[in-house]
Amino acid sequence: MSTALSLTPEELTFQKDARAFVERTLAPLAEDIERGRKEAWDVLRGFGKAGYLGSRYPRKYGGTGRGLVYEVLATEEICAAHAGTDMARVASCILFAHPTFEFGTEVQRKQYLTPVARGDRIGGLCITEPNVGSDVAGTQTRAERQGDGFVINGEKRFITNGPVADYLLVYTVTDPKVDAKEGMTAFIVESKWPGFEVVEEYELLGMHGAHVGHLAFRNVKVPGENVLGELNKGFKVVMAGLDAERTILAAEMNGIARAAMEEAVHYSDERSQFRRKIREFEGVSFKIADMAMKLDAAQLLTLKAARLIDAGKPATKAAAIAKLFACESAIETATNALQVLGGIGYTRKRPVERYLRDARLMTIGGGTAEILRFLIQREVYREYGL
Repeated sequence: MSTALSLTPEELTFQKDARAFVERTLAPLAEDIERGRKEAWDVLRGFGKAGYLGSRYPRKYGGTGRGLVYEVLATEEICAAHAGTDMARVASCILFAHPTFEFGTEVQRKQYLTPVARGDRIGGLCITEPNVGSDVAGTQTRAERQGDGFVINGEKRFITNGPVADYLLVYTVTDPKVDAKEGMTAFIVESKWPGFEVVEEYELLGMHGAHVGHLAFRNVKVPGENVLGELNKGFKVVMAGLDAERTILAAEMNGIARAAMEEAVHYSDERSQFRRKIREFEGVSFKIADMAMKLDAAQLLTLKAARLIDAGKPATKAAAIAKLFACESAIETATNALQVLGGIGYTRKRPVERYLRDARLMTIGGGTAEILRFLIQREVYREYGL
């Protein structure tokens, strides 16, 4: 990682150990996961035992308590080996687990967070709906009180881990008389409960190995104690984790960009045309220079956002910049890496085509490029008091 000078000795040791662990356990199986011959979670459960699933949570909940910087370092290493596997990991161990840690009761943390942080159970986050994407406040799924609990009805789609999750964090409207921001509630739902249905599992362009589905909740009865946080305060739960999520997604894209660049570097040193290695042609070597420059910048932006969050400081602008820059840079790097490899890069004999397919998702998921640009400019004007 090019940010070595920005890491402490302890962080560098963790990074080195994480890379070695990933290269030993995940990298040899990446192609099997990619082609559906092996399940990502068969590998990820071993990551839990090794301490790579719960960097943000205390040991008593199955984590290591190291913080977001360590999470970012692990994320880049895992994603460099296989992005779809890390997408499944993040959906469970961050998108589900972190709100449960931040807003959960002690009982909820022990019952739902601990097994997820250890890799014994799989979590998922349910926000997006057939008619609701970036506009979270437009949520249409409803939860109506029934006795001591609630009954949930609605549909969610594009839910990572949805078809395989044990636990789902589901956002619903509990007070339809007010704006959804004031009447939204988060619930922890167990997929084994009657009324939960996997309507469809999507086939994706990239991120193979991650199960993404369309889910239905048909009169699903949920105990009152499974409200996460306060009743009608679910919008606060949604917003609380977005900066960390975007920072982690930036780290994922850095992993893809690094892997794509390394593929291009090695190939350009092996391949010869016109009696010269193709790295000697500026049309190739300048592409490598651009890759290295943008990877350095993306890694440093990601680390900056992670350190701000670990320090408890505002990070909305930093996280949005990190994710947007890392995502767009990863797409460009993967595109240029494929160009360096030429025809062989367009085949599945080399992983560079996978890097391009995988990177393309993240200008959509976790905050579109358009939404992130809106957030960045909004924060800039606020900083100038305008």
